[in-house]
Amino acid sequence: MSELLNRRLSLLGQGDNLSLLKQCLHGIERECLRVTEDGRLAQTPHPEALGAALTHAQITTDYSESLLEFITPALPDPAQTLESLENIHRFVYTKLGTEYLWSPSMPCPLPAEEDIPIAWYGSSNIGQLKYVYRKGLALRYGRTMQCIAGIHYNFSLPEALWPLLRQAEGQAGDDRDYQSSAYIALIRNFRRYSWLLMYLFGASPALDAGFLRGRAHQLEQFDADTLYLPYATSLRMSDLGYQSNAQAGLTPCYNDLNSYTDSLRKAVATPYAPYVEVGTHKDGEWVQLNTNILQIENEYYSNIRPKRVTYSGERPIQALMARGIQYIEVRCLDINPFLPTGIDLQEARFLDAFLLFCALQDSPLLGNGECGQCTSNFLSVVKEGRRPGLELQRDGQPVALRQWADELLQRIAPLAALLDRSHTGDEHAKALAAQAAKVSDPSLTPSAQVLARMTEHKQSFSQFSLRQSQAHAAFFRGQPLSNEAQQRFENMARESLEAQATLEREEDKVDFDLFVGAYQASILAISN
Repeated sequence: MSELLNRRLSLLGQGDNLSLLKQCLHGIERECLRVTEDGRLAQTPHPEALGAALTHAQITTDYSESLLEFITPALPDPAQTLESLENIHRFVYTKLGTEYLWSPSMPCPLPAEEDIPIAWYGSSNIGQLKYVYRKGLALRYGRTMQCIAGIHYNFSLPEALWPLLRQAEGQAGDDRDYQSSAYIALIRNFRRYSWLLMYLFGASPALDAGFLRGRAHQLEQFDADTLYLPYATSLRMSDLGYQSNAQAGLTPCYNDLNSYTDSLRKAVATPYAPYVEVGTHKDGEWVQLNTNILQIENEYYSNIRPKRVTYSGERPIQALMARGIQYIEVRCLDINPFLPTGIDLQEARFLDAFLLFCALQDSPLLGNGECGQCTSNFLSVVKEGRRPGLELQRDGQPVALRQWADELLQRIAPLAALLDRSHTGDEHAKALAAQAAKVSDPSLTPSAQVLARMTEHKQSFSQFSLRQSQAHAAFFRGQPLSNEAQQRFENMARESLEAQATLEREEDKVDFDLFVGAYQASILAISN
């Protein structure tokens, strides 16, 4: 264990400091497709009974009108966060009729590209902006790619922890800057070690053959309707997922917050020739918000993001630059198709220990060589993480995945123990032991279990996924919400519809073109 990590563990293990770790916050965003009874993409509008996707705080849509997104509040106990996620699912199932929520990350059999509906948010300028942004995504990456779903895990350490560490380490500057630099250091370590999460929690080793739309690939045939890789953990996170030539040269530097925001700010303001050629309008209609590398900063696809809650009308980069990093968003997690909500408490407990390790462990700057090494390790694990004898690169030298994973889990163990002391239990240690078992026996990983279940039941990817979707629907419908909780969701749905109607009725009728112009100008106005 490094000297720095040792000192930090010792400090956090003392007296009142220990209770700080009970104040970490956890939020989950879960995406999932609505599908028909026979496992096809639902092409119905977002159910009005769920509320307005534009203004509902917990139930919205992501890319497609069919791609639901459920958002929990950020809570100190991940058990409560997961309970909140379960309750959202329960409510949604009271309004879905004969439709299901698709159980895995990779999509169901999809209709023709042009028949995948783009999410609609009404006639207000902000609603139109969201719609045009998605039209731009369709133009740039295709609609098929936008139907992939995932789990985002939002995590923050308590604000009071940073001044404690800063003073103990005699760091100059203010607490806010120290906090931001500490989160950036966490992100650097996450880049180094996130391959481990893909091995442990990757759950997308197979996909519907139609997903590739006839593109060249190196996948194997599982059956007539299914493609897979025998040792893959997460095809969702492989180069079959989001591919963007425009973004290829965009690897934001995680040396400090300024270099990160600067690289994104430039990308949102730098034209990209193929997009310029298309333009922003076709036949008088908007087709993309601008012709730059990124339309908005959220278009940058990354495994982890530094975040800050934004004020109304504020852009993510503006919030980060004005007030620093508040939390991080882990974006590489697959939906586990064996779990009704796609994630469980054991996974959350391990993530907390893993992220705490990334936050407190030494985190030197990433040189160019190491940056490339992080990316190639990650891609090796998503495509062949369970291959016996697989080697990764560490400090330019080959190392067996299994050996490195065991070493990492041993280094994370003191963090799990610290969290258990803080919570007076042993749940984090148990979560760690469950992951160690997967390293010893790859057949215990979700990716291996998906393939085993498909083989056992002689099912295609889509047949397996529909069966899981049906089982989860029965689970949620079999344990309905209390009348009080149901009514609370009904009220939220109604209030969100009213809020959207008010927005559309009362909004100053600023011309949409002027509205977009002002929105674009807001990023250009940010000084370095």
